[in-house]
Amino acid sequence: MTDTPAPAADTPPAQATAGSTMRTRRVVRWSAFRDLLLVPPILLVLVVGYFINHSFVSHDNLVNVLTTMSGISLLVLAEVLVLVVGRMDLSLESTFGLAPGVAIWVTMGTSKVGAFTWASPWMTIPLALLTGLLVGVVNGLLIVRFGLNGFIVTLAMLIALRGLLTFLTGGFTLTRIPDSVEWLGNTRVAGVPVNIVVCLLLFAIGYLVLNYTTAGRALYAVGGNEAAARAAGIRTDRVVIAVLVIAGALAAIGGLIYTGQFASVQVSQGDGMIFNVFAACVIGGVSLNGGRGSVLGAFFGITILTLIQKLLSYGGVSADSLKFINGALILVALVITRIAGGRRQD
Repeated sequence: MTDTPAPAADTPPAQATAGSTMRTRRVVRWSAFRDLLLVPPILLVLVVGYFINHSFVSHDNLVNVLTTMSGISLLVLAEVLVLVVGRMDLSLESTFGLAPGVAIWVTMGTSKVGAFTWASPWMTIPLALLTGLLVGVVNGLLIVRFGLNGFIVTLAMLIALRGLLTFLTGGFTLTRIPDSVEWLGNTRVAGVPVNIVVCLLLFAIGYLVLNYTTAGRALYAVGGNEAAARAAGIRTDRVVIAVLVIAGALAAIGGLIYTGQFASVQVSQGDGMIFNVFAACVIGGVSLNGGRGSVLGAFFGITILTLIQKLLSYGGVSADSLKFINGALILVALVITRIAGGRRQD
């Protein structure tokens, strides 16, 4: 009896394993490098700003930049999570205004709407968070349980929530702000604004969750291929609803920070912010198709947009010009992504 030789393999197992490991390392290295692609442009903006006005790179101005972006950056963080999971939430900008508006209307009242209140001022922040969570739950149920189109649902919610805030406030600005909200927006601890600390802390948590936890891998799996993720045992419906709920809470926190900074809630608070949010996400390398994106990249995205806005103001250019720049940056980012990724961005 003779031994039958095993069929020849194209690649020895050891070499195949080594090749796979090298490819994995290249992907990891490219991913880490891609997150830092916006660092050179940010440095370039700082250099240009220095030559326009030396104070542009001063400590006070850089702190002011971080303070300015602390509120909207949490909308960016929320949208990153939603986009990674393969969905889209347009209602975040309305939640940004509605959550603090409802909470302050309930706890503080207003001379224009009525002095009667239903809760104590210390409940303002919890009520705002509850409002954000509730908006996320409604979005999640409509999109996941009822199978409605996420774009249309969140667009309708954007309009409805804006109308609800107008109805509750009677169209007037809420100016009676509780101390807890003003503390969140304006207080400094050891010389560092609390809003910056909260913003950076939440971004750090988001980065760690997406990159180093099972939950983060589940988000990428659902956004990359929902059917495959479901077949692998991931409860995709729960993941999507959870992300939308967390996004609503992040939008509420961002709205509270913004409200504390300006000591008021306007009916139009957050109006138009979603465009800057998507600009920051796309510029930061977050895919609109789901399954790919970085919290760090998105953070750099909103940073460079804020710096450009500041640079325009230092140069005496109208802030309205930022709309053109944002649109141009999105197109450039899409082209770069198309070339680097080798596939179309639908």
